[in-house]
Amino acid sequence: MTTPPRTSRTYDAVVVGGGHNGLVAAAYLARAGRSVLVLERLDHTGGAAVSARPFAGVDARLSRYSYLVSLLPGKIVRDLGLDFRVRARSVSSYTPVERSGRPTGLLVGGGERRTRESFARLTGSEREYAAWQRFYAMTGHVARRVFPTLTEPLPTRDELRRRVDDEAAWRALFEEPVGVTIEEHFADDLVRGVALTDALIGTFADAHDPSLVQNRCFLYHVIGGGTGAWDVPVGGMGALTDALAAAARAAGAVLATGHEAVRIDADGRTAEVTYRTADGEGVAAARHVLVNASPRELAALTGQAPPPPAEGAQLKVNMLLTRLPRLRDPEADPREAFAGTFHIAEGYGQLAAAHARAAAGELPDAPPCEIYCHSLTDPTILAPGPAAAGMHTLTLFGLHTPARLFAGDNDAVRAELLKSTLAQLDAHLAEPLADCLATDAEGRPCIEAKSPLDLERDLRLPGGNIFHRELSWPHAQDGTGHWGVETGQANVLLCGAGAVRGGGVSGVPGHNAAMAVLNGTGA
Repeated sequence: MTTPPRTSRTYDAVVVGGGHNGLVAAAYLARAGRSVLVLERLDHTGGAAVSARPFAGVDARLSRYSYLVSLLPGKIVRDLGLDFRVRARSVSSYTPVERSGRPTGLLVGGGERRTRESFARLTGSEREYAAWQRFYAMTGHVARRVFPTLTEPLPTRDELRRRVDDEAAWRALFEEPVGVTIEEHFADDLVRGVALTDALIGTFADAHDPSLVQNRCFLYHVIGGGTGAWDVPVGGMGALTDALAAAARAAGAVLATGHEAVRIDADGRTAEVTYRTADGEGVAAARHVLVNASPRELAALTGQAPPPPAEGAQLKVNMLLTRLPRLRDPEADPREAFAGTFHIAEGYGQLAAAHARAAAGELPDAPPCEIYCHSLTDPTILAPGPAAAGMHTLTLFGLHTPARLFAGDNDAVRAELLKSTLAQLDAHLAEPLADCLATDAEGRPCIEAKSPLDLERDLRLPGGNIFHRELSWPHAQDGTGHWGVETGQANVLLCGAGAVRGGGVSGVPGHNAAMAVLNGTGA
């Protein structure tokens, strides 16, 4: 625990919360010569973007909550001089399926020829692959136009539309439910489902939801880096937040862990943040307060009315394997199939059925999920012993399991859901996954599962929502302010995932809140 100096000093900025966005803001402000204090309630910084060794006696450092990087602008890495790298996955995705009584699958990646052949083998023609190319050429065009705006002042809707400069793409992504364009492009149910999954990560919605919340989720999942690629953080996600913490400290920021902010009093020009430690309460004075927490937490700290409730809808599972399991598809090499996103029960019809059942208050019969193997791309997260023994990590992200389903008995429902989710995976394996699970020092299987309620308890994600609330459009709307981080108090800014253009491991809200302070738009 770092204790802030006990003086009458007023900081230029107090950052509430030491997650990755708060650290980005602190580093930018400190590098600009501002005095900065970060208050973090836990005994470590990093928030949800951390690495951990969850299995006793096993030296494997897993990205525990957030797994992949796409939305982090290279500008932030360069500006802050971060010692941080990502590594591209050799395969984008593999989706196993049974067709005409035989196991097969769709491989996206491994070269253009192999991808085309995989589409043809699955669908029987070249049509779906040609449609796939057209569809992602369209999203790629939007990505190149929209992604650079994330670290600029908020454009208006009309300005962003002109920047996109493609009316068909604008209509497909910003005006019509994304299900419409997916159905227009693709005929095969599995291909449709693979395309749709980017609209449903952490978002409980149907492909045709009239609110277009699924479109907003889809947009953020296809614009990252101007390409939509999702990469593996070298050294695990904690490598990013460790680098950010080091950059902030090197620039002079004070990072005080074990300090929980409990109240913010601000008048638009000055502010005081009351915090609690194991030794009692203290007060930090500041010209600006940047809140790296949810809008719900911001309201509680400032005594304002809370925003509408947020709800998460995902199951997160971390595993360590003695070996990768063999697949029923004879064409699939596990080292290739698990190198990208491994989709399970994510056909278009399956996704719709899972959503409908969960909306009716029941767990999906066939829970959809996607799986990532970090260690295939970056073996450095394993100690030499486990790596040499052929061990691998698996992380699983389940969809369409809203927090409301766990309210009665979180432990029992989580266990039931984990069992049925792994059964969906086992249906495509030539051996049970359980036979491949490593055991920890106590002889227990190396597997842990987190429901939305667990994420709310562990990380204070409102309702377990990984985005803190529904994702926003990346353009100005009424009340969004100049940078999308402004609040009702001129010198209190929201720099967490719930800011406009927040969500994911991006650092964008942290950057934008710092810019609001440095450019004088945050009072």
